Amino acid sequence: MKKIVVLTGAGISAESGIKTFRDADGLWEGHDIFEVATPEGFAKNPLLVLEFYNQRRKQLLEVSPNKAHYNIAALEKNFCVDIITQNVDDLHERAKSSKIIHLHGELLKVRSSIDEQEILTWKKDLTIGDLCSKKSQLRPHIVWFGEMVPLLDTAIEITKKADILVIIGTSMQVYPAASLIHYIKPKTPIYFIDPKPSVQKNDFDNLTIIKDNAINGTSTLLKLLNKKV
Repeated sequence: MKKIVVLTGAGISAESGIKTFRDADGLWEGHDIFEVATPEGFAKNPLLVLEFYNQRRKQLLEVSPNKAHYNIAALEKNFCVDIITQNVDDLHERAKSSKIIHLHGELLKVRSSIDEQEILTWKKDLTIGDLCSKKSQLRPHIVWFGEMVPLLDTAIEITKKADILVIIGTSMQVYPAASLIHYIKPKTPIYFIDPKPSVQKNDFDNLTIIKDNAINGTSTLLKLLNKKV
């Protein structure tokens, strides 16, 4: 069974009603990114940061996977599928995809501020005074700007084994996630799904651009790949 690696970004979750990472003005839900998505921002104003993610968590629990998430899950009928996502939501999980790596963390989890290995499932508000087992403040399980990406090496090894690479809803401008495309084997087929693709046909060997949104684009992808089974 051929191995498909799917890289997903904010564009796939936007169709479920989750806003993309940041607007054109550089603000995220009206906040400067560095206020709410850096260790320094958390140290300066932990109350603001916790409330920001509490609101994101509430929003996530009100939305559902869309057809694109289910289309990706459907690929598992004929292929071995690994998802590497930049998204912090659990919509791939809810759509019943079985193998998912969250490069940038998970919104429905929290972790110790002093022990990265202590991670807890968390679906309610996180407040000042919620402590880990070592009596340190819990924080969102999110990889903030300036922090290491713990699962990057795992993602690289998975990408190296891809027979087909699919990229959905990401501009491939955010590093280190954007570097993954450079780890595929030579001549590996690449399918790039985006209504405003940031790549051109001659940027990569064996590239197919599907200029459409995630829902329509993944429906097209299913038809193309299932023909080759």
